[in-house]
Amino acid sequence: MSTELPEPTVAPAEGPPTAPSRRTFIATSTAVGGTVMAGGLVTGTSVLGSEEAMAAEVSPTTRVSLTVNGHRHTVTVDNRTSLLDLLREHLGLTGSKKGCNAGACGACTVLVDGRRVNSCLTLAVRLEGAEVTTIEGLAKGDRLHPLQEAFIHQDALQCGYCTPGQIMSGVACIQEGHTGSPEEIREWMSGNICRCGCYVKIVRAVEQATGRK
Repeated sequence: MSTELPEPTVAPAEGPPTAPSRRTFIATSTAVGGTVMAGGLVTGTSVLGSEEAMAAEVSPTTRVSLTVNGHRHTVTVDNRTSLLDLLREHLGLTGSKKGCNAGACGACTVLVDGRRVNSCLTLAVRLEGAEVTTIEGLAKGDRLHPLQEAFIHQDALQCGYCTPGQIMSGVACIQEGHTGSPEEIREWMSGNICRCGCYVKIVRAVEQATGRK
């Protein structure tokens, strides 16, 4: 029987910590950074969405009273509402058309206190007490306005989309006294675009309404 004692197991001495390799360092940093970045993006989107929702809930509104085609209306609208949207969405007057919505085509032309304006660029909240006339307000019962009759007689339309704005602009052109010649009519109605190209007949219709044709 052996009397030798087993040699004690000795753990290897700990050496200095091994520095991570360049590849390991980059991989670790990218993973951690990506997690933080992704978390930031998720959190940022959530916060941004909450702020937009809160802003939508507290959008300022104003109570506006104005006369449209001889009828008094009092409505509460978002302060960003255009006259065009007030007419179409709140009052159901869809004769005024939304074309470019940037004031470049004239399809939305109406009269405000007798002066023509692009209703898509006019804020409704600025029209307290104003008198607005749209295409629906030109006729007197079954009797059309002379310019409406002239447009029919001269066949001054094709698709008809721009026609309400053309007629309203033509009415203002006549009231302003800018109908001395075809060239003058074209100049003062140049803000109204007809994509069907009915300009010659439109000018003739304005001339007819003034009694020159």
